[in-house]
Parts: sequence; C-alpha cells; structure tokens
Amino acid sequence: MTATRQPTIAVVGGGPAGLMAAEVLRAAGVDVDVDLYDAKASVGRKFLIAGKGGLNLTHNECFADFVQRYRPRHPVEHWLRRFGADALRDWARGLGIETFVGSSGRVFPLDQKAAPLLRGWVRRLRDQGVRFHVQHRCVGIGNGRQLRFVTPDGERTINADAVVFALGGGSWPVLGSDGTWVDWLRKSGADVEILRPSNCGFELDWSEHFIERHAGDPIKPVALGVRENGDWRWQQGELVVSEYGLEGGLIYALSAPLREALGDDGAEIRLDICPTLSVADVERRLAQAPGKRSLSERLRRSLGVTGVRAALIRETPAFDPTASNGALARIIKSLPLRVKSTRPLAEAISSAGGVRFDSVDSGLMLKQCPGVFCAGEMLDWEAPTGGYLLTACFASGVAAAEGVISWLHDAKAKHGDQKRGFIN
Repeated sequence: MTATRQPTIAVVGGGPAGLMAAEVLRAAGVDVDVDLYDAKASVGRKFLIAGKGGLNLTHNECFADFVQRYRPRHPVEHWLRRFGADALRDWARGLGIETFVGSSGRVFPLDQKAAPLLRGWVRRLRDQGVRFHVQHRCVGIGNGRQLRFVTPDGERTINADAVVFALGGGSWPVLGSDGTWVDWLRKSGADVEILRPSNCGFELDWSEHFIERHAGDPIKPVALGVRENGDWRWQQGELVVSEYGLEGGLIYALSAPLREALGDDGAEIRLDICPTLSVADVERRLAQAPGKRSLSERLRRSLGVTGVRAALIRETPAFDPTASNGALARIIKSLPLRVKSTRPLAEAISSAGGVRFDSVDSGLMLKQCPGVFCAGEMLDWEAPTGGYLLTACFASGVAAAEGVISWLHDAKAKHGDQKRGFIN
C-alpha cells in the first residue's frame, strides 16, 4: 500500500494574522506541515512598530459595542465570536504575558511592550514545528497553488496543498505591507477593492501664519463633525495640527466617513471647540465679557479659549470679527473647515479595501481559487485604532486556519487516501 504524505500548508505573511493561522494549523491535532514565508528578514515588523509606544492589544468593551467599530460589521463579527478580546487576552496569558485595562478601556501587556510577546510566540511556533522562511517575497501564484518567491538566492517556486495569504494592506510599505499583491491576485480571479488610507491624517490649507505658530499643537477639548448619510456625525477627542492639516486619534476614528465624503473639491468638516457647552451657554458667556476688550481677551476670559483653539476661529472663512455674540457662538460650536484629501496610503496606520467578502466563502477561501485563503488586512474591512485592528487580524487568522482544516477534511472525504495524502 502506498504511504500517504502529509499536506503542506503555506502561510504567506508573518504578521499577527499569518502567525495566528500557522499556530492554529499546527495546534489543531492534524497531520500537516506548515511553512511560513515572509518578505522581510524577520517576522512581525509592523506589529513591533505598532507596539513601540505601548502595545494596544485589544479593547475592554462589551461585545455589542465592540463589533460596531468594524466596517463592514457582519463578516468580522463572525470571526470575533470565535476569537474575540477575551480569547486574545487568554492567549497572551498562555505566552506568559499578563494584560491590564487602561483608563480608556484599551488593553495592554503589563510591560506595554510588543517584543517579549513576539519572541515568545515565535519560539513556541518553532517548537510546534512551524518552519520559517524569511526574505521570501511572494510575487505570484499559479495553477495548483504554485507559489513564486523572490529570495536572496534567486527565484524559488513551491507547491502547497493549501495557502493562507496574510500579506497585509498597503500602509507602512517599508515594513512589508506594500499592497503589491493586488495585481497578481486579481489575475488569479480574486475580486479586490482598491486599497485606500484608513486611520490617516487629512490635508487642509492652513495660512502660513497659522502653520508657523501652531504646527504640532494639540487641539483639546474638541469635537469633530463629519457628514455621513446626510447627517452630521460628531465625536469628541483630540486632534493635532500638522503642517499639512490635521492628524490624531479623533480624525483617525472618523477617517472612513470623511474619506467617503471627499469630492473633487474636498469635504467640509466642523469643529466644536467648546464641546462641553451649548450654543446658548457660549453666547451668554460672550455677552458677559466687556465689549471693549479684544476678541482674544473675550474668548480667554469668558470661555477659556486660547492658543490654537482661538487661532482656529480666524482660520475659517466664516469668521467675521464684527459678528454678533450669537453668530460667533454658532461658529465656535460648529466651525467649518474644508478638507482637501487624505494623506498618502504609505503614511496611514492601516488601509481600507482589499479582497472583497463576496469573493471568499465563509472559511475565507477564494471562490475562484480552491485551497487559497486570505486573512488580516488583505480583506476589505477597516476599524479604528484602540485594539480593534489587532484583534480582528488575530481573529481572521483563526478563521482562515479553521477554513483550511475544514477544506482539507472535505478534500480527504472526496478523494480518499489517494496520493495527495490529505489529512489522515
């Protein structure tokens, strides 16, 4: 009787989604060989940079609110029901990494560092039998899951019984997520939405005086309004003035609706620079300030508005120094500014777009490429920062690996113990 061989599974991409897929495949109790390929000299480079200021692993939020952070929600919700924030914290604990919940609900390792977690994880994967191949840049896939790699020793071709692509989106290309996979995966039949910046800064036309005085200044407290489906969507947080426009957590959180609102002439945003007061409160306080004082002094004395917040009022075309207290109050509470464009994709924290969900099945396998699965930011979803991005990347790796296992079992049932040697 001819002996059957173990299936070989190629995981392409060494970020959280790819590493998690490799782990689930090796830990599933099935006989498979798992080879992990990465274009860089080491895995997890974007993961390490993301944790440089404190690794925000996930978020301590009730599940119903958690899943609302994702666009689109339903596919990601399916992954998170299998492997969500609590499961991720338990997984980290299994690597000896305890976590804590910060005041904002964000979850961090106790030492807030990414490197110890990544080192422990890679060590465990090697011990489990995952074979790592670095400096292997995937440049295409042919019939029969034949993968082409460019390596320091020249081009290499390998054949796999199943493939998990976890190549990232298009942000931070210097770390490996350069989006070059889009063209060659489309040629294989994948329906791929163009990659766009997410969690990114936006460009505005500041005056030279404003840039000179306030570039780098935080704007707080402030609320940002973005038009979405015809209505203004408001959120409070913090912005930072840059030479090109605005950046910071607040505009990152609203980057999706703002990006979609952009037209040929940009899009209007609104700033509320006194978010804790009503229009009537602002008007009343302005009226109580002595009329002979300068506008800057009236803003400072009556509202505590100074520095960059006061300067913003003069940056809007709607500003009129002779306006009534009521008109000025309305500007302060809904200060119009025009955004021109997003910053380039390469500067964004993450990307939107990618492999469309209607081109993959429930196990994240490409419908036009049997045995080829996608995970992580390659897929067409997005989320704000705050642990949501990482959680879904981990969860998608779990989902893709389980999709592989199910597909191999189905293949074995269909083909039996023939030479392909699907799972024993």
